[in-house]
Amino acid sequence: MTESAVIHLCATCAPSGFAQARDGLQEALSTAGLAAEVVAQPCMNACASPVSLAVQGPGRATYFFAGIDPVADRADIVATVATYLDAPAGWIEDATACGRLRLCLKGRVPALNSGS
Repeated sequence: MTESAVIHLCATCAPSGFAQARDGLQEALSTAGLAAEVVAQPCMNACASPVSLAVQGPGRATYFFAGIDPVADRADIVATVATYLDAPAGWIEDATACGRLRLCLKGRVPALNSGS
């Protein structure tokens, strides 16, 4: 089974070039060979620190970031998604590879266990 992720990018607080930022991020993820889809998400309630971004995957932890720049932080977002997909159940133990994004992390929620 191929591990995959959904990247929710806030479309409410995003810069005026949102479509280009989203498309550029999607292209960078695809070029890196990562099974990840970038989707526009209405307000995720981190308006004090725009732009917010969440990373989710089936059976994996969810990560929520705020204060990111989807263009300037593109390489760190790609590195974070790669680290996330490599981590068991998406639980990143060492976030060094995530670059600046590790400083933008606002929350990490464990995956729901379907058997519980």
